Amino acid sequence: MNPILLFILIPAIEIYLLIKIGSQIGAITTILLIFTTAIVGIYYAKYEGLNTLRSGFAQLSKNEMPAYEVISGAAIAFAALLLIIPGFLTDVIGFFLIFPLSRKFIFNLFGNKFRKKPQKKNDFIEGDFEDIEDDNDRKI
Repeated sequence: MNPILLFILIPAIEIYLLIKIGSQIGAITTILLIFTTAIVGIYYAKYEGLNTLRSGFAQLSKNEMPAYEVISGAAIAFAALLLIIPGFLTDVIGFFLIFPLSRKFIFNLFGNKFRKKPQKKNDFIEGDFEDIEDDNDRKI
């Protein structure tokens, strides 16, 4: 999807949701809900971030590459940013990225898109050859 379209579409959806939910539960309750999700989300992002950091150090101590932990840490940082931004859509996406089970599902969903397809392995090398005869060859 076009990034410019997302830049326009996401705030429009957020405004729509704020108006709809605010008309149902009231303005003060909506504002308190936004602050509550931001505060709870940031603390949970901190908790999950520290768990990911510990897991990454454990992988390094085993001399293994902590690739999942690096990607997971970036996703948690992005989720924390989404939770700070006021709005319900960004909060839902942020919470999905913070929880480990849904984060793995999202990684698998997008990971399949970027995985290399296995290439067909050939056991031969293509090439041309030229038979050169030398008059001075001795035959036994």
